[in-house]
Amino acid sequence: MRRHFDYLVVGSGLAGLYAAYCAAKHGCVGLLTKSALTESNSYFAQGGIAAVTDKEDIPQYHFEDTIIAGRGLCDAPAVRILVNEGPERIREIIQAGMKFDVSESGELALGLEGGHHRRRILHAGGDATGRLVTQFVLDQVRSNPNIEVFPNCTLVDLLVTDGRCDGVRCWNFEQQQEVLFTAGQTLLASGGAAAIYRRTTNPQSTTGDGIAIAWKAGCEIEDMEFIQFHPTAIVHPKGDSFLVSEAVRGEGAHLLDFHGERFMVGAHELAELAPRDVVAQHIDRQIRQEGQGYVYLSLQHLDPVKIRSRFPTIDAKCRELGIDMTDRIPIAPAAHYTVGGVRTDEFGQTNIRHLYICGELAATGIMGANRLASNSLVECLVFGKRSIDHTLAGKPGARSQDFSEYDYALQANPEGKSMYLEIREQVAEILSEYAGLIRTEAGLKQGLLQLEELVQRRLPSSSNEGKRDVYEEMSRNLCLTASLILTGALARRESRGCHSRQDYPNEGLEFRVHLIQQKGQPIREVPVKK
Repeated sequence: MRRHFDYLVVGSGLAGLYAAYCAAKHGCVGLLTKSALTESNSYFAQGGIAAVTDKEDIPQYHFEDTIIAGRGLCDAPAVRILVNEGPERIREIIQAGMKFDVSESGELALGLEGGHHRRRILHAGGDATGRLVTQFVLDQVRSNPNIEVFPNCTLVDLLVTDGRCDGVRCWNFEQQQEVLFTAGQTLLASGGAAAIYRRTTNPQSTTGDGIAIAWKAGCEIEDMEFIQFHPTAIVHPKGDSFLVSEAVRGEGAHLLDFHGERFMVGAHELAELAPRDVVAQHIDRQIRQEGQGYVYLSLQHLDPVKIRSRFPTIDAKCRELGIDMTDRIPIAPAAHYTVGGVRTDEFGQTNIRHLYICGELAATGIMGANRLASNSLVECLVFGKRSIDHTLAGKPGARSQDFSEYDYALQANPEGKSMYLEIREQVAEILSEYAGLIRTEAGLKQGLLQLEELVQRRLPSSSNEGKRDVYEEMSRNLCLTASLILTGALARRESRGCHSRQDYPNEGLEFRVHLIQQKGQPIREVPVKK
């Protein structure tokens, strides 16, 4: 089966939905999603959207907070674009009907989160910002006749010839058939890879397929060693890793050790509101010292009525697990966000013509070595629009060829799913053990060795010419993404942001660069843009 569109968007998080919404003004759009339309990190984001809307705040302050959090690896031009265009995107969706929470005076209610020196976090439904913003854009997408949605389509390949992308190959699990989607412009927004760790805040679909597939097509992959661990995810036998928003600490919650003492006071000038990498590493250190597997997030000193009203989603989850949110919540860090990804320019372009990347999958240079809280959703809006606007300069029509060079038989072996799940569990163990919050050279090498042995043992080269199994392709992509993380972490012989090496505990001036991995090429260094 083949379908052709002016624009093809892969991914139904906020980046993909907003890009599809913008593209529909200029042509017909095919929107593909791996599972359900609401299965994305954007949808489950609790914290909010960081943008300057207060008269006491200015974009330069937002710029400075982002640069500080990024530990010397932010590309300044991209950050300036984010902080200057973000407020405009917010105004546009408000004018279109998006409702953010407001104060009693009718002004936007602005929260404070880690790394921010001013209140600039817009939220909706208390702690349901991602769901409500994503749902708002999703409603626009569903009602647009220029957008056709294809759920349950797993990305398998990019269709690339002579450095040009013509679309994608997918497997439709619902219809049990492969589909070629061709397009004049292709935008991938398929999300990050944090769900391939054992303990994660991400939906299970966030396995880094797009990273591996883009690498195989020849894209540049940047800074994959930077996996951000959210400091506060619930530890409970029935609900492990449910995220407790950074905004909870923004409202005054404290981190306590087993003796009831605050351990972030004196560790950083912002205490519990230090950037995520700092807080996560201190929590991890405290857990290792005490051996209990978690520390406490305490709200005992806060107004319980206000807390339950401000964080209804978290409160409901805590009640479900038998935890009183207004008392103490047992928490520990969990893999949360893929800071690196596919390298793009300030318009979302990759090094492959007519291929754009947006959202968590992209490495725009904004996040540096550690994402500043709540910058991700606003990045989706800013760069989703910039990518589509850029395509208008030279929008190509359909190619005259029949795309026969992309023909091969794709199938789904009924026994392949169990193999994939077993491999996924093993990959999660390898990454969690050797590429977690604290890494070492010996451990990273051991992780790469175990990963290579896993591939050789479970995924031997196929001898079935002209046929590929979709579960085998998914398994290979999983292992490839894990390999990119381990290889990047081994090459970066320093500690910076959310990449911490026990054997190289300090930042190294020589590593104030982006590390690029590309198929068939050695790792290379690219200077940070000033």
